[in-house]
Amino acid sequence: MALARLRQSLARLLHRPLYLPPTPPPLEYYHASVVRSFAPTHTGACLKGFASLTYNASSMIGHKLGGPSPVHIVKVLDLVVHLDHTRLMSTAAASKPKMPSARARRVSRKLVMTSPGFVYEPYSPRERIPFWKRWFTLSGWRRTKEDIIFEMKNAYAVSRLRKKTGYTKKQFYAEALNIYKEVNTLMAHGDTSALRKILTERMHSTIKNELKRRQSKWSSVHWELVEPAVSIRTLRARMIGLDKKDLDKGFVQLTLEFVTKQKFEAYNSKGEVVSGDKSKEVLVKDIWVFERSLFHPGAYWRVCGRITL
Repeated sequence: MALARLRQSLARLLHRPLYLPPTPPPLEYYHASVVRSFAPTHTGACLKGFASLTYNASSMIGHKLGGPSPVHIVKVLDLVVHLDHTRLMSTAAASKPKMPSARARRVSRKLVMTSPGFVYEPYSPRERIPFWKRWFTLSGWRRTKEDIIFEMKNAYAVSRLRKKTGYTKKQFYAEALNIYKEVNTLMAHGDTSALRKILTERMHSTIKNELKRRQSKWSSVHWELVEPAVSIRTLRARMIGLDKKDLDKGFVQLTLEFVTKQKFEAYNSKGEVVSGDKSKEVLVKDIWVFERSLFHPGAYWRVCGRITL
């Protein structure tokens, strides 16, 4: 009896059809090349287009999921972000890349960083410490080390700026004062279009919002700078580098303190004075941050921030 049952079981197994998973398609149909950068893009960065397609992936995963299942994937034809014309990281799974169709043609776009979009290490006054504490306490030594590092950063930024642009303090102060005067004059007139050239994108957005709030209170304003300025001094100099291999590929930010005499008067819709007095001079202290690229052709100084203490 046992032998008869064993023969019947073997017969059933031999007559049962054998199912094999379909042969996967060759690798040449699955090509992807991805390059990713963890640094900000800048001049020379190139972004090339995407294409998407849908295919039947039953041959690859059907035997696991229980049948054919359409899977939507994104095929990256050629996404390349260059920093200094080198790839930072790349992965590829292809032996023979397939030529893109007309539907998935490449699209090139040049991305240019015109500003980092932030003020690096914004200035804040440092508390004075007595001589004995600076040199005879552990906290004083730490503070002395920090002060030395701060001064080294200032010197480095100015040295790179001088080498690339021929920077001189006298010439820069004159240019910065003209920008300071122009920005305040255009703000008084409410001319946001003209402000765009001498402000970074983020600063321009901030000024536009300020002008909208001001116009809800005052109809017009009078602003006047009494020249010359009482004093101008550099509080901080910083450099923002984009490429460790190219020290000149970066931005320099200089923080200036302006002490000036100004005249101000604000009017309502009826032309009545509601604030200020243009017959009186007011002493005003402003701290502005100026920014310039070291690698863009024809770069010039722009205002990238203001600091309120």
